[in-house]
Amino acid sequence: MKLATFLYDGRPAAGLVVTQGVVPIARAAKASGEGMDLSSVLGIIRGGDAALDALRRLAARAAGGQVDLVPTAAAPLLAPIPALLRNAFCVGRNYVDHVKEGAAVRNTELKLPEAPQFFTKATHTVIGPGADVRLDDKVTRRMDYEVELAVVIGRSGRDIPAEAAFDHIFGYSIANDVTARDLQKRHDQWFKGKSLDTTLPFGPWIIDREEMGDPETLELSMTVNGEERQRARVSQMIFDIPTIIASLSAGLTLEAGDVIATGTPSGVGFAMNPPQYLKGGDVMVARIDRIGELRNRVVAV
Repeated sequence: MKLATFLYDGRPAAGLVVTQGVVPIARAAKASGEGMDLSSVLGIIRGGDAALDALRRLAARAAGGQVDLVPTAAAPLLAPIPALLRNAFCVGRNYVDHVKEGAAVRNTELKLPEAPQFFTKATHTVIGPGADVRLDDKVTRRMDYEVELAVVIGRSGRDIPAEAAFDHIFGYSIANDVTARDLQKRHDQWFKGKSLDTTLPFGPWIIDREEMGDPETLELSMTVNGEERQRARVSQMIFDIPTIIASLSAGLTLEAGDVIATGTPSGVGFAMNPPQYLKGGDVMVARIDRIGELRNRVVAV
């Protein structure tokens, strides 16, 4: 199932994206006699298996023409979770070729990470499909793109063993970890350069875990103005999803609705020769198999 947030009567609403259009979940649930609160994506995630069962019933009714739909063109999408409850978790340097290209640019010894390298992006970084990424050259002149598979936590837990990690996942989406490389270097850490407003495009929707199947088989890619810059498979990650969840949750409670961006492959702008940083008017399209595409434009301010 494709679970989205869209503008409905001028307000964010949870929607089920189907072939024929978008099901306004709360309205359809009320009309169908579902007793749960299904008005927001976060509420649905927190509703667990019961909420998913209700969505499956609504999807079946939609397929049978038994619920009212909003045409796709009249349902502008927001980020699936428009307001994160806390910072997004991210994994740095999680593809071998990306580590190699970084070492080559910096002329440093190649050393792969021995454990997942975590950082966070502030909540105000999140934007949805079609929204603009703000580029202020008074703040940064070296803005870069990073396509990543996003994991959405569905069941809270701490000290989650790797073999139980998938039981805690609600679903998957696309993230673009837009980064100010000059701020990374200036501040000698990742948070500031990763947390400028509008620098986490996220969406276009969340695919639930059951429909997605094995994420290891997914291919992800990034184009800028139609030119392919990145392409890799999730199976190439240094630390796989169970390892990431087990490591992150050690002594730290993951909450339903948390988002984890799992790392980017090689092909980023700073490693090109010459470097190719984002500029006003550039269009980034991040794609992942079985999820779709996330398109955003860079706007100079």
